[in-house]
Amino acid sequence: MTPTDADHTLQALDEALALVSRDPRPGAAGTHRAAAWPQAREAAARAGSAVRPRTHRVPLADALGEVLAQSLEALTDLPSFDTSAMDGWAVAGPGPWTVRPGGGVLAGSDRPEPLADGEAVRIATGARIPADTTAVIRSEHSRESGTQLHADRTVLTGQDIRPRGQECRSGDLLLPAGSLVTPAVLGLAAAAGYDELATRPRPRVEILVLGDELLTEGRPHDGLIRDALSPMLGPWLTRLGAEVTATRRLGDDPEGAKALLDAITCSDADLVLTTGGTASGPVDHVHPVLQEAGAELLVDGVAVRPGHPMLLARLGDRASGQDAVRHLVGLPGNPLAAVSGLLTLAEPLLRALAGRRQRPRYTVPVQGDVPGHPYDTRLVPVLLTDEHAVPLRYNGPAMLRGVAAADGLAVVPPHGAHDGQDLEILDLPWVSGGCFT
Repeated sequence: MTPTDADHTLQALDEALALVSRDPRPGAAGTHRAAAWPQAREAAARAGSAVRPRTHRVPLADALGEVLAQSLEALTDLPSFDTSAMDGWAVAGPGPWTVRPGGGVLAGSDRPEPLADGEAVRIATGARIPADTTAVIRSEHSRESGTQLHADRTVLTGQDIRPRGQECRSGDLLLPAGSLVTPAVLGLAAAAGYDELATRPRPRVEILVLGDELLTEGRPHDGLIRDALSPMLGPWLTRLGAEVTATRRLGDDPEGAKALLDAITCSDADLVLTTGGTASGPVDHVHPVLQEAGAELLVDGVAVRPGHPMLLARLGDRASGQDAVRHLVGLPGNPLAAVSGLLTLAEPLLRALAGRRQRPRYTVPVQGDVPGHPYDTRLVPVLLTDEHAVPLRYNGPAMLRGVAAADGLAVVPPHGAHDGQDLEILDLPWVSGGCFT
C-alpha cells in the first residue's frame, strides 16, 4: 500500500497545475492568502486559550478524561496508618517468636492488640500493624515449629512495613491543576480521600453536515453519495475529549442557509463544526452566513493539502463577556480533507478549551520519497513501524481508505521529502489513546 509510479505522476500534474494557476509574487492577482499550516494550528490554540475557562465539580466516575481545574492535594496521610506490605508475620523483638493463638490480623479489621517482645501474629497485606511490631516476615521466608516461628533469613527492623505517610502527608501536592484525569488519577484521588473533583468540563460541540447530495443509508446511486462524515466526526471528536451535543444535516438551498444561520447564532455549544460549504461554489453558504452573523474570521484557508478551504471563526459578543464567545470550525466536505481540518484546527482548539496541554511534537524518518506541493504542506496517512513512517497509497482528499488503515498523518513540507527524512507525525486519537472516553 505504498505510493506507486501512478501516484507520482498524479502528484506531478497537481504541482504543474499549481504552478500555472498561482502567481506567488506579493500583490499579484490570485495571490494565495491562506495561513501557513503551523500558524493556523497556533491560531486555533490561542483562540481556545483566550476563552474564560468553565469549571464544575463531578463525582470521580464522571471526571475521567477531563482536566483538573484545581490542584489535587492529599486529604490524608497515605497510608493513613502503618500497614503490612506483605502476607506473613508481624514480629516483635529478636526470634524465634511465640505464635499468638487465634486468628491473624486482616486488612480492614479493628486496631490489633500490641505485640509483646518475642511474639508473632499472622498478618495480611494492607492490614494495620500492631503496636510495638519490629518487622514483617514474609510467609515464604519463615517456618513454624509447634508454637514457635523461625526466620529463614536475617530480619531487618522495619522490613515490609509501609509506615504512615510513606507516599504522602496530608496537604501534600499530588498533581497540579491542568493534569489530565486518567484511570490512575481516579485511583489516586480515591486513595487520597476524594469523592468528587473540580475539573474543566469537556467542550460541547454541535456538528452540522451540509449538502443535498448525501445519503444516510444504502449504496450510492443517481449522483448521490453516502454521508461518510456523520458516522466519523462524532466518535472522532469524542476521542478528542469533546462532548458532542448534536449532529444535524442541513441542505444547500436558501432554507438550508437560513437554518445554518439560526444554528450558529443560537447554538449553546462551545464549538460549531460544519462540513462542506467553505469554498466558493454556487451553494457554499458558510462565508456569507458567517458575515451575516457578525463572525470574526481567525483563519480563512490554510496552506495544506488536503483541506485547503478550512476556516476558523469566532462568534459572540466579546464585549458582553468571554462566556458568550463560541467558535466555528468549517471543514471541507471531502472526507480526508475534513480529517485534515480536524487535526489542523479542531484538535488544538478543543485541547485549549479543555485546558489540556498540546501534544508534544515528534518526528519519524519516512520510508521512500514523498512528493510535495510547490507551496503547501501535505498531510499524508502513514503506518508506523519500529523504524519508519510508511506512506499509504490512498491519500486523495475524497478518500478514507488510507487514513482508515493509518497510525497517523505525516506532515510533508512544501516540495516533498526524501527517503529517511524526519517528518512530524500527527497521532490519530484511537492510536495514541490520549483521551479516556
